[in-house]
Amino acid sequence: MQTSFTAEQLRDPGTAAANQVLRTCVHCGFCTATCPTFVLLGDELDSPRGRIYLIKDMLESGRPATEEVVRHVDRCLSCLSCMTTCPSGVHYMHLVDHARTYIEQTYRRPWHERWLRALIAALLPHPRRFRAALSAARLARPFAGLLPARGRLFKRLRAMLGMVPAALPKEGPIAAGVRPAEGQKRARVALLAGCAQQVLDPAINDATIRLLTRMGIEVVVPEGAGCCGSLTHHMGRHDDAMASARANLAAWSRELDGAGLDGIIINASGCGTTVKDYGFMFRTEPEAAQAERIAALAMDITEALLRFGYAPTRQPPGLTVAYHAACSLQHGQKITDAPRTLLRKAGFRVVEPIEPHLCCGSAGTYNLLQPDIATRLRARKLENLKATRPDLVASGNIGCLTQLADGGLPMVHTVELLDWMAGGPRPEGVPVR
Repeated sequence: MQTSFTAEQLRDPGTAAANQVLRTCVHCGFCTATCPTFVLLGDELDSPRGRIYLIKDMLESGRPATEEVVRHVDRCLSCLSCMTTCPSGVHYMHLVDHARTYIEQTYRRPWHERWLRALIAALLPHPRRFRAALSAARLARPFAGLLPARGRLFKRLRAMLGMVPAALPKEGPIAAGVRPAEGQKRARVALLAGCAQQVLDPAINDATIRLLTRMGIEVVVPEGAGCCGSLTHHMGRHDDAMASARANLAAWSRELDGAGLDGIIINASGCGTTVKDYGFMFRTEPEAAQAERIAALAMDITEALLRFGYAPTRQPPGLTVAYHAACSLQHGQKITDAPRTLLRKAGFRVVEPIEPHLCCGSAGTYNLLQPDIATRLRARKLENLKATRPDLVASGNIGCLTQLADGGLPMVHTVELLDWMAGGPRPEGVPVR
């Protein structure tokens, strides 16, 4: 694709990177077939190719974003299925992330959108605040049906209240500190405890720590590490995202320069995609070398388990697991075989639904900001999962697990099943055979 940025425009690192991405696109349209919003809506402007044209025109003109551009870019899930499909290697993630930052800097949203986005950014990345907000929202949940069915703000509020869990786990945010290895120590890793996951399902971190320490791996949860920055990053809130990432860089670097680290383990694939991109995010910052070093250490929990030689200790449970591939894992990190390989090794029969490349509609905060599309994608994904007739569903991302909860199938994080088969407790919701 030809571009016509001025020399002055290209002095901006974000625009220069966007220019490189745009020039890679050859208009082939292969991406449209695997784009969830295009599949649902059939609008070219709700496809990656259409959004690329809109973003190109917006950036080249240098004008503030228009309502049309904002509408179609907002509808993008950032599922990155288009990047898996693209034969030309277009790095759409970097392009759409830059476009979102540009939009937030040049476009004034209606007051209710500004309020809702600010609320999400102020709560979700902070576990204690988020837990308090959910506790309060549980009181309001029975009255969600009284909200008007029309109006974007009311639809979003209904969606938010509808996703509030009936009960919260008793455990609070995970404490910083070292969890020693059992037996001979083989390695030392840091665990990204995350933000929303600590509140919604702390059992995921518990299972991760149990499993790794039993394998002889010392696990440290560093003081000062928290949200990876992805929740705000994908809303275009650049400064908020960079602040979160900087805190992690500092925390992990202290461990790396102190007792050392053999890896940074991430059990929420959306977070993993972002942490592995820290090198790009900080490419023009003083922390560039530090960010590259940290990004190179980041591993999804399934990558780590294969590397350190996971082995089950229990007999096969005789259960069929439908594996739901989170977009951030299969498209963002290009990890496709590791989870299925580990589940089979643990003794499960693994099945996969049709359309595994299509997003479930979670996509970070997407199901809160675009509830209509997210609801349609959720229904489609659940129908495909149920068609496999599984005993339960496994996935590697808290967003997907939350989105698909209460859909008639037990939802369990992959690492909880692997921990169970290697000596840990049976995960809640797993059927007994």
